[in-house]
Amino acid sequence: MKLKKKSNVLLFTLTGIAGFFISSCSSTKYIEDGEALYTKGVVDIDGNEVNKAKKKELEESLESLLRPEPNASFLGFRPKLFFYNLGGDPAKTNKVRRWFRNSMGQPPVLFSQVDMEHNQAILVNRMENNGYFNVQVDYDSIQEGVKKIGAKYTVHPGVQFTINDVTFLNDSTPLQQAIYDAGNRWTRLRKDHPYNLDQIKEERVRFDNYVKNKGYFYFSPDNLLVQVDSTVGNHKVNLFVKVKEDTPVLATKAYTINKVYIFSDYSLAETDSKRDIQTATSYKGFEIIDPKNKFKPSIYDRTVYLEEGELYNRNDHNLSLNRLVNLGVFKYVKNQFELVDSVQNKLDVYYFLTPDSPKSIRLELLGKTNSASYNGAELKVNWSHKNFFKGAELFSVSAYGGADFQMSSKNKGYNVYKTGLETSLTWPRLIAPWNFHSSSGYIPRTRATLGGEYLERSKLYSLTSFKGSWGYLWKENVRKEHQFNVLEVNYVTPQNITDLYRETAAGNPSLERVLDKQLIFGPTYTYTYTNTMNQFKKNTFYYRGGLDFSGNITGLIMGANVDKGEEKSILGVPFSQYFKTEHDFRHYLKLSRTSQFVSRIHAGIGYAYGNSKNLPYTKQFYVGGSNSVRAFRARTLGPGSFNPNSFDAKFIPDQSGDLLFEFNFEYRKKLVSIIHGALFLDGGNIWNLNEVSDRPGGKFSGDFYKEIALGAGAGLRFDITFLVVRFDFAFPLRVPYNEPGERWVVKDINFGSGKWRKDNLMFNLAIGYPF
Repeated sequence: MKLKKKSNVLLFTLTGIAGFFISSCSSTKYIEDGEALYTKGVVDIDGNEVNKAKKKELEESLESLLRPEPNASFLGFRPKLFFYNLGGDPAKTNKVRRWFRNSMGQPPVLFSQVDMEHNQAILVNRMENNGYFNVQVDYDSIQEGVKKIGAKYTVHPGVQFTINDVTFLNDSTPLQQAIYDAGNRWTRLRKDHPYNLDQIKEERVRFDNYVKNKGYFYFSPDNLLVQVDSTVGNHKVNLFVKVKEDTPVLATKAYTINKVYIFSDYSLAETDSKRDIQTATSYKGFEIIDPKNKFKPSIYDRTVYLEEGELYNRNDHNLSLNRLVNLGVFKYVKNQFELVDSVQNKLDVYYFLTPDSPKSIRLELLGKTNSASYNGAELKVNWSHKNFFKGAELFSVSAYGGADFQMSSKNKGYNVYKTGLETSLTWPRLIAPWNFHSSSGYIPRTRATLGGEYLERSKLYSLTSFKGSWGYLWKENVRKEHQFNVLEVNYVTPQNITDLYRETAAGNPSLERVLDKQLIFGPTYTYTYTNTMNQFKKNTFYYRGGLDFSGNITGLIMGANVDKGEEKSILGVPFSQYFKTEHDFRHYLKLSRTSQFVSRIHAGIGYAYGNSKNLPYTKQFYVGGSNSVRAFRARTLGPGSFNPNSFDAKFIPDQSGDLLFEFNFEYRKKLVSIIHGALFLDGGNIWNLNEVSDRPGGKFSGDFYKEIALGAGAGLRFDITFLVVRFDFAFPLRVPYNEPGERWVVKDINFGSGKWRKDNLMFNLAIGYPF
């Protein structure tokens, strides 16, 4: 009863404080008499000529054009205006209040600043550009309250005009003939499609690109004319496409490449960019100027696609620039064309490449805190050389060390320390017995890695691991990326196992597994697709899927079968044989310019067979923590309905499983300046494919959905572009290891109870977004 009273008092106090601040910082408090706060601008499409879905789309599009924009609001509250008013009267304010007002605030947007007639003209213009040639727009003010006024624009669109016919005129010149041939086959201006000025402009750009790929270097979209005849009647228009009569002569000719000059060591301070051209060395049709021999000429075989004697091609032009930049060894890439023969229509091509500093060293210090009461840090030093063998090879060495300290709970004193070294060498080509050609702007690469790590969990054990890989990375385009490691090898051996751990692990298969030597080798493949870089799309997606194999062919050849006592070893170590796949799918729904709804499904499964009874400990799945189900401590949830609190030991072991399923929903909203807020719901669990004696209830079954954990929460994120610091508070809604019928714990939520907060309210401090 006392806890309940304290909760009510706390809630009343917080509500009173919030009410005081909001009332004392009223959005209209400092607005002078005769003025009013501009609250909103709305557009209403009137009439039956436009269907309901199109109306909503048009209204949203038109509202985005209205100026000025009102002060941003969140659930009716205007954060920036709040902080501006918190600064008090500008004439009497002190330094602290002035900082609030200037750094986090925004002055009130007044209705007197709204030019409704100008907005009317903008709306009319946009509608006409979309084929509504008989549009009318009315406007009026909306009284929203005391000193609060909005604006409403009523649009009467009329019937939208559509395309009746598209004619590509032909005067028999090579340029016009090229446009005529392409237009009749590939034009996007189609009969009965709505008239749209933006689409016509895009079509001009598309045809410009088409003829530039045919050698017309000096042509531009402005040389193409699209005439519109709206006198056809019945709300139709005819379009006529032709080359303008005043198009410059240069733009009507196709050009070939004469010489390709590459200045590999160009300085931006050079006053005479072609000063050393006499020292050029010929290599496969290129004239290379590199007096200091900083780069092997072979790097241009796979980067420069404009060749002597060929027609100029815009796609090859852009591909060459993209690949030169993508090499990663040039700080600046500049390109220039020069007409050298106006009779034969020939161009010289110049590439001016400014090398970047090849060697660099980077120091990183990472701190981390999570709800499992771990506090730690990691220090990483990375040295790299971008041109190791003068062929744009990237060689890097990374040394790191870190520690996680358990400050409370059962794991107090069972700290984790690790140190490691990793080297890698990346070539800007595919080193393989077959030829591989890619027309992507991204250069395919071959990467070899070698490294080792020492990890010590104090009072329990230590692990020494060695790993190496050989594989390929390539991108089809900015959205699709592949990574195929032909071979990954990982060898893990336990050391310094304490009597405490041996005694605890005895009879517990999940803990005994850590004591096994592990030899993992095989191919892996990862595919990533994302279009989240499209900032103006309403729906964007991210997908990452992977396949992981180990010992499959070797186990088949050697006849490995651990169930029949045929366990095989390599160099005295039984090798792991398994198949594993993992998939991460995310959907981003843009609700407005400052808010979005993000959903995620993350699932995976691993199956051990042949030479193994279980997945290697390092390859199993975990759930919980700051990037997973945030209402539960990291690696303490599952498998299934197993209760981690039932484990009788002096420390809390990590819970792992063969199968993972989790989902997340998160609403994100920019509040003010760099501060963003979030509300989220997380769910999921892990399971074993087989029954494990020390993890009762952990086997996957048809009732798995009854063992889904659920949690909810809220968070603040400080987004400073290159770094996001995240604070998330979460609490459980459904606990899978409770008795059936008692798994929903919503009724137990009591924020006023100190005991409930200690047991259930999880705090996560992390870097970056969770997904």
